[in-house]
Amino acid sequence: MQRFVVIALVVLAACTPRAEITYAPAALSSQPPVPVFVGTTRGPDPDTGADLTRGRSETLRFARFDVSVPPDRKAGTIPLPPRNRAPDPMREFSVSGQQLYSAKAAFRADLSRALASHGHEAVIFVHGYNNTLADGVYRFAQMGRDLKLPGVLVHYSWPSRANVFGYAYDRDSALFARDGFERLLREVSAAGARRIVIVAHSMGGALTMETLRQIAISGDGAVRNRIAGVVLISPDLDVDVFRSQARRIGRLPQPFIIFTSERDRALALSARVAGEGERLGNLRDVTRVADLEVTMVEVGAYSSGDGHFTVGSSPTLLALLGREGELNAAFAGDRSGQAGLLPGFVLTVRDATRIVLAPVEELVEGMAN
Repeated sequence: MQRFVVIALVVLAACTPRAEITYAPAALSSQPPVPVFVGTTRGPDPDTGADLTRGRSETLRFARFDVSVPPDRKAGTIPLPPRNRAPDPMREFSVSGQQLYSAKAAFRADLSRALASHGHEAVIFVHGYNNTLADGVYRFAQMGRDLKLPGVLVHYSWPSRANVFGYAYDRDSALFARDGFERLLREVSAAGARRIVIVAHSMGGALTMETLRQIAISGDGAVRNRIAGVVLISPDLDVDVFRSQARRIGRLPQPFIIFTSERDRALALSARVAGEGERLGNLRDVTRVADLEVTMVEVGAYSSGDGHFTVGSSPTLLALLGREGELNAAFAGDRSGQAGLLPGFVLTVRDATRIVLAPVEELVEGMAN
């Protein structure tokens, strides 16, 4: 069993290039950068001293990165420069500017100005297991550009070890990072956000649920009332634990969307390590969450590679989800009308809905006509 896990981890890691923050002047890019505000509880590496890495910091620190996204890349991809040369902003992701805030007030002032010009709406992304700071920043900028996400982009970067063999460390770090995420939510709210949508991937889904649970326990509705939706992408979370968290939270923020994939090899491995059949992110049986007001969207038909981030990496699925207004309509109102809005079928069991997206031949070309 141990040998199987080691081999599987190495295979999965081989498919994932590691991002680093690399700089290129804004003048070299042909389009405006994507600003990403950051709150982080990363501290110095205890071995090397490198800052904002795997070290755990009880202090929430703030930054902003202006990410140059190359104009002519394939949707869902994050092309990176080789380590031996500077990035070319026309072909590779890079950062054209950054601000590391020494004072919380300065971060809040800049964020407040950005929110005022974006309808006072914020989208907060929480990364998953085995991520560097740059991994999360670049991924969120890519999703923001490809999906045309509304509002101000804010990333919560928690202290992942960014090592394929660091699963246990990351699981503990996700618990450590709960208070920092709650403080970031309060900071974004204090800066003027009236609507906050949380998007969390993999282990970040477990962190998000734990944080929402402790906010509910606190009884403070100031932040809770501003959370206008939650999206969990391939959540690496035990189903029974999720149910327990949801019961303590009470009414879940709406919409509450869970993207799942039956072809998610990373979650299949996680389930095997945990001695379980499934995680929430590859759950097939909607009856296990039938009493919860959630919408499960099965995207396995669009999976490639390890299938663990299909929502953010499949060009065809990105094109489908990026169709302005149609996805929102599919998740709102009368669920009996959802079947005609997305390619697939809809199963509603009590309060839960499962949408299984069917493969669509030449979907991108069809939407262009």
